[in-house]
Parts: sequence; structure tokens; C-alpha cells
Amino acid sequence: MTSENKVNLTEEQAADNAAQATPVAEEEQQDLALGLESESSEAEEMKDMASSFDQLPDLYEESLKQYQEGEVVTGRIVAVDKDYVIVDIGYKCEGHIPVHEFLDANGENTARVGDQVDVLLERRDDEEDVILLSKEKASKIKIWEEISSAYQQDGEIEGTVVAKVKGGLSVDLGGMSAFLPGSQVDLQPVRNIDNLIGQTFNFKILKYNKKRRNVVLSRRVIMEKERAEQKTSTLAQLEEGKVVSGTVKNITDYGLFVDLGGIDGLLHVTDMSWGRIGHPSDVFHVGDPIEVKVLTFDRENEKVSLGLKQLTEDPWLTAAEKYPVGQRVQGKVVSLTDYGAFVELEPGVEGLIHVSEMSWTKKVRHPSKIVMVSDIVEAEVLDIDPNKKRISLSMKHVEPNPWDIIGEKYPEGTIIEGKIKNITDFGIFIGIDEGIDGLVHISDISWTKRIKHPSELFKKGQEVQAKVLKIDKENERFSLGIKQLADDPWKTIDQRYPVGRSVSGLVTNKTDFGVFIELEEGIEGLIHVSELSRDKNKPVQIEVGDMITAKVINVSPKDRKIGLSIRKLETDQEQSVYRDYLHSRQEATTPLGELLQERLEESELLKAEDKE
Repeated sequence: MTSENKVNLTEEQAADNAAQATPVAEEEQQDLALGLESESSEAEEMKDMASSFDQLPDLYEESLKQYQEGEVVTGRIVAVDKDYVIVDIGYKCEGHIPVHEFLDANGENTARVGDQVDVLLERRDDEEDVILLSKEKASKIKIWEEISSAYQQDGEIEGTVVAKVKGGLSVDLGGMSAFLPGSQVDLQPVRNIDNLIGQTFNFKILKYNKKRRNVVLSRRVIMEKERAEQKTSTLAQLEEGKVVSGTVKNITDYGLFVDLGGIDGLLHVTDMSWGRIGHPSDVFHVGDPIEVKVLTFDRENEKVSLGLKQLTEDPWLTAAEKYPVGQRVQGKVVSLTDYGAFVELEPGVEGLIHVSEMSWTKKVRHPSKIVMVSDIVEAEVLDIDPNKKRISLSMKHVEPNPWDIIGEKYPEGTIIEGKIKNITDFGIFIGIDEGIDGLVHISDISWTKRIKHPSELFKKGQEVQAKVLKIDKENERFSLGIKQLADDPWKTIDQRYPVGRSVSGLVTNKTDFGVFIELEEGIEGLIHVSELSRDKNKPVQIEVGDMITAKVINVSPKDRKIGLSIRKLETDQEQSVYRDYLHSRQEATTPLGELLQERLEESELLKAEDKE
């Protein structure tokens, strides 16, 4: 009798006993029911096992058909050793993948136990229970499937730019290398294409050839489509006076081109700021986000003029209130010209400091001698014209005018001491105070010396004393004198050289009109040609350097002249000799007739000399 029959018989007997026999305890009935269920469950399991064993040959055959060489399957990494990564693909044995297929760019093994991985079943040996798998080949097969699908369905594929190659870029599509031509990189030529290396983008597939392993991509097609969609949306919303956002697309000398979303607008350099901008690239860079105002919009020709400074108020509208005449201000020097320096008081408001307003004392030939671009300076507002957008500034008015106090500090007659700053043909300049030099004219160097050039007596940097002669505040002139430190020797010249005195000196110069004789240092007397000799027909042999004696015949302290005469000296000497002769004869004889005769001859001789 089989187990199944036994179970059925037992169930029937139990049913009859339950109906005919006397009732048993409730606990015993429950135990009996559990026993019956247990026997029934074991019977069912035995039945299922028998059925499973019957199906084993069919399942085995099905598994052999499922794992065929060349197929891509999904497995789980169960082990990693030195040479291989062991992968369980649900087959009777595990597959092996060379470790090098899991190495990254740094040579690190990326395989981790438990990771899911797609693999290609390269070879299966059932007799030796060996399966060789490949992760790389599985990846390439899947990539080609994605490439084919994207091309057929006009879709996109993601890739990473890895290198620059001839004519374009190399793009990694996840283990598969593709070519991106330079013309398909962007809407506009890319100046620095190396910056794209390492970046990930979506691409369109222009063409591919699996046999040649050739794939050509385009990023430009995607961008053109996006730009066309943006353009339609932007044109619908664009209007004059509207504030819009964009991105700096290109920079030129005259302004910026701003991408407003499918359409470009021009932001001219004059509309960038109320202030001064040297070059747009000093303020903006390609790719910068920017908010601008639409000034004009030609919808038909799709031309847009933009403004940035129009987002703020013109600062000249309130300049007159902020910078009244007489107010002291600070600003930055932004530009230099031959005639002055422009100072920015605030963006859009500039004032001019003329070279004449830079210093009280210095003669500024060029503003670069006083200030440089970017210097912060303090100045006083002299004048302002908001309509013409002009402000006149002064640096020197910030400080007191030294010429206003120089007269009090150095009254006329004061003796000063200073270094020679400069030597010119007409005199020497002596430093008095900061920025103030006094001039000693060549005529005020010496009372008596004839000076051809001041450098004969002085050197630059030499310490000298001088007397203040005059201060001209209006013309800013400070006159000094060195000779005034001593008395004028010509004032007493008539006392030292009275008329009639005989003097001696060296001949310093010979001219057509006479001979000059130096009587003392710087004092010369002139012997006119008519006073050289009594005998006009007899030439006088006098040379420069000869020692000459003559008689003073006239003195003029006012004209600084002394007249000398050799002729007069000779006549006086002859008269003296003649008088001595007469005197000696008078002592020798006293006849009255002889005395009268001598007096008469003497008188006639004097008359003759006077006529001459």
C-alpha cells in the first residue's frame, strides 16, 4: 500500500471515528488534526521533488542555449585576484576577466566584489568548466548599439572631450573614440579649443561606420537648434526700454556683443558707463552675465542696441549741488594731457586740473612732473558747468600761496644764504624756500668786474650769500644781489681819484678810440686817443700789459667813468721843468730886464699850450 493510500485511509477512518465514536477531549482532536496536516505536507513535497527531478534535463538544456558565445550578459563580481576578476553570470561555473580591463587611467583596479557588470561571453568550455569573459568588448557592443539607436532615431549621445587631434577633437563615448570636427565644435570658431578638453557634452551623430570603427559627431547641430528655439522666444518678448539679461559673447574695441538668447545685441562702449572706460576688455570678459536695457530694436533686421549706463541716473544732473565752487574734493587721476590732468570725482564726473593750477611755485611743463595716472589727489573746485559737463579744479589752491607770505618772511634788505640751483647766461638762481628761487642778475654780481658768464665765478650747489632787492608777488619774481653786500666803490671814486692826480696802472685793452688802464680791481680809466701824446704826428707805442702813468682829467661817479691823459701829464711835467729852470736862473742874476723877459716868455708859452 502506498503512502498516498495510507493517508487517504487514515483520513477516512478519522472521519468515521469522529462521527461514530464517543467524543474525545478537544486537545486530543487538535493534535490529531496537526498530525494529519503534517503527513499531507510531506506527501506534497515528495511529489514536487519527483516532478523537479523529472524537469532537470530540460532546465540544463535551456541554460546551455541561454549562454552562447558572443552574447552580452550581466554578472556579479564574486572575487578579485592578481590576474583575474571572477564574475558569476548564473552559469554552472564562474567566468574570468583579465584584471587589466578594470584598471583606470592611474593604474588602479576599479573592480569591487558585489558590483554588477556587463560582460561578453567570449569562449565557453563545458568539458573543462571554463568561461572567458570580456568587460571591454561588452562595453563596445553596447556603445555601438547606442550609436546606432541615436543615429536612427535622431537622438543625442553623451561624450567627453579627451584630446585635440588634427582637424578637431577626440571624444570618448564611454570606451569608444569618436571624431568631432573643428567646424562642429561651436556656433562660432573657438579661440582656445584646449579649454574644452575634459568637458562632457551631448552630441549628434553625423555618420558612423562600424566596420571601420569610425564615428563623426557634431555639437553645433544641437546648439543651432537650441539657438533657433531661443531666438523665437526672445523676439517675441523683446521691446525698447525693457531690461533684459544676457551673456557677453564677443568683445571688440568699440563695444560688446551680448547674447540675449538666440539673438545678439550691441552694447557700445559709450553706453557702458557714465564714466571713462579705456577698453571694454578692462571691465568685461567673454561669458560674463550682464543685465542691460534695450535702447533700440529693429525687428525687421533683428538689430538690437543696448545700454548699461542707462540703468542708472546721469551723475551730471546733481553735479552742481555735489561740487559747488570753492569746495575741496578728492579724486583719481584718470588721464594726462599736455595741458593738464583729468580727475575722476565719481564714475561719469571728471574735472580738469590745468598745469597752471598744479603749483604756486613750480613752472609745470607737463602734468606728469607732478602727478601720475591712478594717483589720488585733493583739489578745489574753481568752476563748474553741468551743461557742458566741465569742472575746473586747482591743486595749488588747496595750499596757501607762498608768495603771499614770502615778503613778510624776507623783507627787502634781508641777507639770505642758500645753494645755487641753476646758472644761466643772465644770472644765477638761489634756492630760498620750497619751490621759490631768487635770481641774482649778472649785473648784480659785482660792482666792478666785467663778467661774461656767471659760471666764471660760481658753481651749481655752491653756498652763497645775497641781499633781497625786490619781491614781485604778481609776477612771482624774487630779485637778489651779491654786489649789494658791499658798498659801491664808485660812490667815493672822486675822493680816491681827484682830478689832477697822477695814477699808474696796467693797460687792459686797446681800442680805436683809446686805451683802458686798470687803476684797481674792477676800476678802469680811459685815455682817449686825443690824450695819448702832445705830438699828434708821432704814434704812441702802447701795448696791453704795459704799465702806464697818466693824469686824472675828469671823474663821473654816476656814469662810472674816469678820464685820463698822458698828454696833460707830459705838459705838466714840461712846465714843471721850465719853472724849475726859470727859478734857478732868477737866483743866479737879477737884472730887471732879464726877469721881465723870462716872465714874458713864460706867459707866451702858457698861451700856446692853452690853444693846443
